[in-house]
Amino acid sequence: MVTSTMAEASRYSDFIVYVDESGDHSLDSINPEYPLFVLSFCIFRKDAYAETMTPAVRKLKFATFGHDMVVLHEIDIRKKKGAFAKLSKEPREAFLNALTDIIEAVDFTLVAVVIDKHKLKARYANPAHPYHLAMGFGLERIYRFLKGTGQADQLTYLVCEARGAKEDAELELEFRRIRDGGNFFNQPLPFELIVSDKKTNSEGMQLADLTARPIGLSVLRPEQGNRAFAVLEGKFYRDGAGNKQGMGLKVFP
Repeated sequence: MVTSTMAEASRYSDFIVYVDESGDHSLDSINPEYPLFVLSFCIFRKDAYAETMTPAVRKLKFATFGHDMVVLHEIDIRKKKGAFAKLSKEPREAFLNALTDIIEAVDFTLVAVVIDKHKLKARYANPAHPYHLAMGFGLERIYRFLKGTGQADQLTYLVCEARGAKEDAELELEFRRIRDGGNFFNQPLPFELIVSDKKTNSEGMQLADLTARPIGLSVLRPEQGNRAFAVLEGKFYRDGAGNKQGMGLKVFP
């Protein structure tokens, strides 16, 4: 006999997805230095996330800061703000090396969508909202991934960072539209959305934040050295021939 708790657990897939962005979604004022919008989806097996990723990041925070309340934001690390303003060069380098090692070692799958905003405006008279467009492309690819792992019939949660009441409400409406059938497959997809506060100390959200900008830079300036992206290269979802383009990495248009 299956207990109600076991039956409930069987509804859920073995995966959870953390989502974060780089760049803004505005098509009215486009930053010439970074005219991209990037949405990064980090797909974790829940057991690997709970047993490997989370403890490793917390241990690193304890070793570096003496506590684990520091929320890792790519912009704070890059611009030496907040807790990172207090780190001298050597401890900061040691932290970055250790964090890179963790990201390299942790088992997760990466799907990223990069929207070139100049090209989007040039091609379409009424271009779609970059965030909503990227969300649609991402959900379709995550669904393909889940089918490949035999998990397409179970519910998978996506955790996105909150951006403001109006933006969050619009995103949830668009998410439901895509999930309920407005997608490439013309069928309902097994997803639910959680919108999480920016201050939430979630290792998954922090990892997604750390991945988005390096991916954008790899598209914007592919000839430029990009240590962070080199670590991510092996994480992308790929087709049977090993290609990430159009699969784990979707650049549009």
